[in-house]
Amino acid sequence: MTAPVFVVEHFRAGGGGRYVLDGPEGRHAVSVKRLRPGEDVVLTDGAGRWAECVVVDTEGKDRLIVHMDSTSEEPAPEPRVTVVQALPKGDRGELAVETMTEVGVDAIVPWAAARCVTQWKGERGGKALAKWRATAREAGKQSRRVRFPEVADAATGRQVAELLAGADFAAVLHESGDEPLAAAELPTEGEIVLVVGPEGGVSPEELSLFAQAGARAYRLGPTVLRTSTAGTAAAALLLGRTGRWS
Repeated sequence: MTAPVFVVEHFRAGGGGRYVLDGPEGRHAVSVKRLRPGEDVVLTDGAGRWAECVVVDTEGKDRLIVHMDSTSEEPAPEPRVTVVQALPKGDRGELAVETMTEVGVDAIVPWAAARCVTQWKGERGGKALAKWRATAREAGKQSRRVRFPEVADAATGRQVAELLAGADFAAVLHESGDEPLAAAELPTEGEIVLVVGPEGGVSPEELSLFAQAGARAYRLGPTVLRTSTAGTAAAALLLGRTGRWS
């Protein structure tokens, strides 16, 4: 899928025929991308429903007129990959979300780990979460996805443990792991949950809590990756090994 992707809030019943893309998405298509009649575009709701369209005309600076073919539904991929991402400093959180979205992660859970320097509280936390969600949406469009990753509310350690307990494969990236993630036995369906700790590492108490929930510690490789890149590298490894990149 190489045509540019634009997000619509919903598709009308039946789909097909003339469709007007307006608002911020229409403005981006007309004034930024400068799309012209005859060019292909894809419209999606970001939840798996999408349609191939051909540009018919433009109106003003923010209305793209397209002819829409019937809509399609992309099934949810198996196994589902969720990354629990400890909160990095600065804008590295958005970097992690962007690259994990590009490789194909299905869900991202912000985690306020004990050793996180950054803590999301009050209005600041709400703004940070909104940035992560906006980043996932834009990266989903850029990478031509029609099913964008879900970005959950920030989780506590105990909430992460509950998520791990319900997974079909649960892993914590940590130097104490005696087995590389590349050698782990992975499921072909269900849910994989991967925990990426903060720059200061996962605390012994958190490791114990996650182990009680059924998660094992795994090594990713011989080098030390920053928290903002470890999740992307590990997710790429998992997606390749489970056949989702085949």
